[in-house]
Amino acid sequence: MSHALTQYNVLFDSLRSRRRRPELHRGLDSVVARGVMRFRQRRISNRWLGQQADLIDAMAPQIKTHSEAVLDEAVADIREVFIRNRQDDAAVRRALALTREVARRQTGEEPFNVQLRGALAMYHGRVIEMLTGEGKTLTGSITAPLIAWRHRHLHVFTVNDYLADRDAQSRESIYRRCRLSVGAITQELDPRHRHDVYARSIIYGTPKQITADWLRDQIRLGRIRTAWAGRQFLATTGSGAAGPMIPGLRAAMVDEADAVLIDEGVVPLIIARARRADDMASSYQQAARIAEMLDEGPDYAVDHVRRKIELKRRGRHRCAQHFIDTQDPIFRATRRAEELVRNALVARHCYIRGHQYQIVDGRIVIVDEYTGRFLADRSWEHGLHQAVEAKESLDITADRETLARMSFQRFFRSYPFLCGMTGTVADAAAEIEHVYGRPVTVIPTNRPVIRETLPLRVFRSAERKWTAVVDSILAINAQNRPVLIGTRTIEASEHLSERLHARGLDHRVLNANFDKDEADLIARAGRAASIVVATNMAGRGTDIKLDDAARKAGGLHVLLTETHTAKRIDRQFIGRAGRQGDPGSSQIFVCLDDELVRHQTPRPAEFFKKHSRTEELHASRPIRAMFRLAQRRAEARARRSRASVLRQDDWIEKNLPGG
Repeated sequence: MSHALTQYNVLFDSLRSRRRRPELHRGLDSVVARGVMRFRQRRISNRWLGQQADLIDAMAPQIKTHSEAVLDEAVADIREVFIRNRQDDAAVRRALALTREVARRQTGEEPFNVQLRGALAMYHGRVIEMLTGEGKTLTGSITAPLIAWRHRHLHVFTVNDYLADRDAQSRESIYRRCRLSVGAITQELDPRHRHDVYARSIIYGTPKQITADWLRDQIRLGRIRTAWAGRQFLATTGSGAAGPMIPGLRAAMVDEADAVLIDEGVVPLIIARARRADDMASSYQQAARIAEMLDEGPDYAVDHVRRKIELKRRGRHRCAQHFIDTQDPIFRATRRAEELVRNALVARHCYIRGHQYQIVDGRIVIVDEYTGRFLADRSWEHGLHQAVEAKESLDITADRETLARMSFQRFFRSYPFLCGMTGTVADAAAEIEHVYGRPVTVIPTNRPVIRETLPLRVFRSAERKWTAVVDSILAINAQNRPVLIGTRTIEASEHLSERLHARGLDHRVLNANFDKDEADLIARAGRAASIVVATNMAGRGTDIKLDDAARKAGGLHVLLTETHTAKRIDRQFIGRAGRQGDPGSSQIFVCLDDELVRHQTPRPAEFFKKHSRTEELHASRPIRAMFRLAQRRAEARARRSRASVLRQDDWIEKNLPGG
């Protein structure tokens, strides 16, 4: 009976979350909504957080005198206060003081005053910015018990399975002493064990895993809308496994919040199933052959920024001639045939191996353009994936039928309580406030940042830039300092690796081709004279700690070989140097052939290239402004893409399961 009741409660909570419809305000309503949100949160200022943190700090001497039994009893008492929802500011302060002491005794780590500020801000539903190395994991682990006591279940999101599993295990002793259970949802976990993990108090996982499980729940529930109908559903199935896995969406804490809430927001998560073997394989291959025969310029124009192709009059005429010669009946429908050719041209010009995808074991594997990681179980929609396979002369996979669809933006807005932490979110504060209704707080560092920022270096050509990059690495390495080099693509990281090998420099490469030992490689990047080449976001969530020799030599030097499409991602990578008051330095190398300026500011780039007389240009104000303008245009385009995904969610919400 108790098991059935538990399953009924899970179903009831799941249906209640399903009915929640977060409202996205537009126009003047958006301005008013942000004003109301800021008014309600006006009390939670950095000054107030500092005062509260000082009061918590003042409790430490007395709490440290507690015996183990007295501490456990105090934790149990404060837990009851939160479960009964009777907590006030004094109770929150005492709870944080106790979880701080629990963390100290269980892990040997005692949160600093600034970490207490961050914990308080997150408890009050804010997204906080704490610079790299300031202890976000520990900050989250003393906040999580308070949120889990209050909301019963807390989902902690991070960027990959490794971090989810690592943090769940490393924080388990803290949570268990706070009378909470913890688990991690990873790719390898089977459905039976997933039910058990989701029943726990604190669940770590990636957005992809938990959102996919939520969508699968909605598919299982079908058109069920009431608890009574759900009770009948459970009675007829007679199996707990047939019911939902997730007992509702109650509270979420997002680690690396900008990567999860912003970068992941561009692409919706889709649950799909393969149709029968793709009988259109020959059509995709034929379209690829036709695309090869067309000439860029006279026949079609390429929009690299939007990844679109416009067929011109001559191009359509030449296509029509090729359509007549083919035996495939689909090419008799001109509009559909032209769509196939356009897809083939997009695959040919806008999706490049080593940038957007890689070939692994004879199949196309998408590469995350922000993290450089493989997205092994994802595919592009609307025949684009098959077009890329045809371009690479691979076996054509079957097209997929969509069963359920939801953007990560829509999913996270379904949580009644949401907070987060990251090293770089201030630049995206307006979007976080508009989309998620969460204010952003920048937490000061525990120690002053003494990292040296070296001047921007600008080159006329990519060849000269790469030569200068290698020369700079050689010079820094000669000082016995560790060097971390950031590249935007797998192709660029491997190109630089070849140049370093040619110069006899021992180094390690970290990209999607070599991601199995990611955390270990990044952690060792702080050793004296080490050289690590990495895609810009690889190793996120792992600190680089300097050894004594590296610290004496001047600390970690971070070198970016190209600016990213978002300034905050450059900041994230650069922030790996100079953590916790360590010495360090950073420098950015760019050229007028970089993809960002070629696509976003082509005319100014061409002007400077034409009028420059030397291979290395002076980083004057106009040149710096051009690169910043290119970055802002890329950021604006990404925002529009995310807004488009949200609009699509609103439009299809009534028609797809899980909407």
